[in-house]
Amino acid sequence: MDRLDEYRQIVRTVLDSYARIPNSYGQVKNSVIVDSEQNNFLLMHEGWQGPQRIHGCVVHVEIIDGKIWIQQDGIETGITPELVELGVPKDKIVLGFHPYHVRQHTGYAIA
Repeated sequence: MDRLDEYRQIVRTVLDSYARIPNSYGQVKNSVIVDSEQNNFLLMHEGWQGPQRIHGCVVHVEIIDGKIWIQQDGIETGITPELVELGVPKDKIVLGFHPYHVRQHTGYAIA
C-alpha cells in the first residue's frame, strides 16, 4: 500500500469511529463523506434537536502534497492524537485551522 492510500485508510478509520458514536441529543445522525479523487474527508452531523435544525461539518480533512491537513476539528480532544497513534508522523500533519504563524508552536507540520 502506498503512502497516499495508507493515509486515506487511516483518516477514514478515525472518522468512521466517530460516526458510530450515537448522539445523546435529538435525532441527529453522523455521516462520513469521502471524495477520494480530491482527497477530502468530512464528518457531518445532520438532523433535528427539537425544533432546531442541526447540520454542519464536525471534521474536515484533506490530503495535500502527501500531508494530512486538518481544516476543521470539532472533536473535543481532536483527532490528531489518533492519527499519530495509527502511525502518521507529526511532520505529516498540518493543523490548517491554525494561522500559519501559530503552527510552528503546535509540534506538527507548518505546511
